[in-house]
Amino acid sequence: METEKEKITELTEETESPATENADRAIESETAKADNTEAKEELTPEQIKLKRKNDIIRILKFVGFSCSAGVIQFVVFTILNEVLHLIYWPAYLIALVLSVLWNFTFNRKFTFKSANNVPIAMLKVAAYYVVFTPLSTLWGDALTDKAHWNEYLVLAFTMVINLVTEYLFNQFVVYRKSMNTNDLGKKENAALEAAGKHDGAEKEEDKAEDKGDENA
Repeated sequence: METEKEKITELTEETESPATENADRAIESETAKADNTEAKEELTPEQIKLKRKNDIIRILKFVGFSCSAGVIQFVVFTILNEVLHLIYWPAYLIALVLSVLWNFTFNRKFTFKSANNVPIAMLKVAAYYVVFTPLSTLWGDALTDKAHWNEYLVLAFTMVINLVTEYLFNQFVVYRKSMNTNDLGKKENAALEAAGKHDGAEKEEDKAEDKGDENA
């Protein structure tokens, strides 16, 4: 004959068991979802190869457009310096502004393929130049007027620093969340997705062939 204490223990275990099972199932479900999410984020070998190629093309485009902007900056600076005989810092600032506008327009559309709000993107780029412009103007003025470096050597040195730092700022700040959101970017994403499906189909074919060999 069961004691009253044993009956209470059995009832408690029966009551806790469904709740415990439900909790375990919920944990397993969340874990499965997390695993599926991680699996989705994993890139296939073909996707990795295509992504690297796209990254290299992005850098080359940025360098190309920046070089064209550099030509504009160099030509405007030369005109202001040689023809109008402006001193270094106003000639540099005017040439820089024109090159930035050119560079921003083309890199936004073709390099980073962004559909984000233009004023917001321009404000972010402006934030970069709020720091870079006074610094580059100060060191340029110091190197040319005080250290007597050649103006064009200083300009070339400044443009290289501008190229590297602006690319990093655009990549990780300006277009970090909006890269590949315009029509050109969507095509690139679609190609990346198609590469993943192609890899998946090949894996399934390989598995089917392996099973066929085992059965044979």
